[in-house]
Amino acid sequence: MARDSVGGTSGGSARRSVASGGKRLSLATVSATRKLWSGNIAVAEGALAAGVDFYAGYPITPSSAIMEHLARELPKRGGTFLQAEDEIASVFMLIGASWAGGRPLTATSGPGFSLMQEGLGIAIMTETPLVVVDVMRLGPGTGQASKAGQGDLMQARWGRHGDQHLVVYAPTSAQDCFDLAVRAVNTAEKLRVPVVLLSDELVAHTWEGVAVPETVERVERPRYTGEGLPFASPDPRVTPPMPALGEGHGVLMTGSTHDGRGVRFTADPDVHRALATRLVDKVRLNADELAVIEEHGTDDAEVGVVAYGSVARAALAARELVAAQGIRLGVVVPKTLWPLPEEPIRRLAERVRAIVVPELSLGQLVLDVERIAAGACPVIGLSKVGGGIPLFPSEIAARVREVMP
Repeated sequence: MARDSVGGTSGGSARRSVASGGKRLSLATVSATRKLWSGNIAVAEGALAAGVDFYAGYPITPSSAIMEHLARELPKRGGTFLQAEDEIASVFMLIGASWAGGRPLTATSGPGFSLMQEGLGIAIMTETPLVVVDVMRLGPGTGQASKAGQGDLMQARWGRHGDQHLVVYAPTSAQDCFDLAVRAVNTAEKLRVPVVLLSDELVAHTWEGVAVPETVERVERPRYTGEGLPFASPDPRVTPPMPALGEGHGVLMTGSTHDGRGVRFTADPDVHRALATRLVDKVRLNADELAVIEEHGTDDAEVGVVAYGSVARAALAARELVAAQGIRLGVVVPKTLWPLPEEPIRRLAERVRAIVVPELSLGQLVLDVERIAAGACPVIGLSKVGGGIPLFPSEIAARVREVMP
């Protein structure tokens, strides 16, 4: 029996959150301390462990506990906490803090995340490392502020205008919230890119045990020392060095098209093409290293499920329900939602009768799974929105049974 990340057990094969090189996601060691935390508190503590030293934000349900926790804890550790006038100001404060050498993070939910999109576009263009935690709720508009949803997936990936990529992680548990918060900060620093940690209300407000290691790895951004160019790299997979304001370097930083020195070139197509392509390739070509994904029972599965966030927990429970009836269900849980790890989903599609994609939205991840499956098997969406009612394991199990002969 192999223990999975949601506290249950699963028979057959189970691959734990695997990134490149076969490494497990969990940062816990045998000397880890157990804590009882909500997902929101685990995000805040993961950020602190990763060295976050600046937070600017505006309170919004259901993410406010992250802000409240860091308002207490950051000043104790020499960090800076600011309540901004709104989310627009918050994200631009993060950009300034990052260029001053800080490791910034903020947290928000749907309406606030919408307001941050222009700032995130500037951060992508200026290669500014920062982390935004979006605890998803029901929208659009104000929607149902305290109810869970998963309608922000496409916004997290594509909410900015123009050709651009950033990185999106999605936790399924409080343990993931801690581990992926650390990973998000380190990814932002390594690639000089904004990272979105896409939680949801159910994950955020679920209290459960978290294994907290004594120390975690802290990745430092490449520092500019006067050698090389701060906005160019001959290998797009390699991040250019970042100068910090106040260190004596002549720094040019603009959201307009610029060359490797940061000088504006807004009329030269070659300069823009090279810049936009490199910014996208910096994420795209590092996809294997960014990949965090779980596979449960996929080797001999008859039917597959692909699910993320809180819904993935229901999918794993549904796997046990249908196993009692002799149905072999394989579950793939992507925890990197962009760039989405495609190969495990492609392998699943080649093995099973059909793939079910349950979501607390009207269907977003299902579009990716259809594209990746490329006709190898039917892909069936299972959507549920409204009222904060979760997708229950019994509902997923019922849809799985429907596709069996």
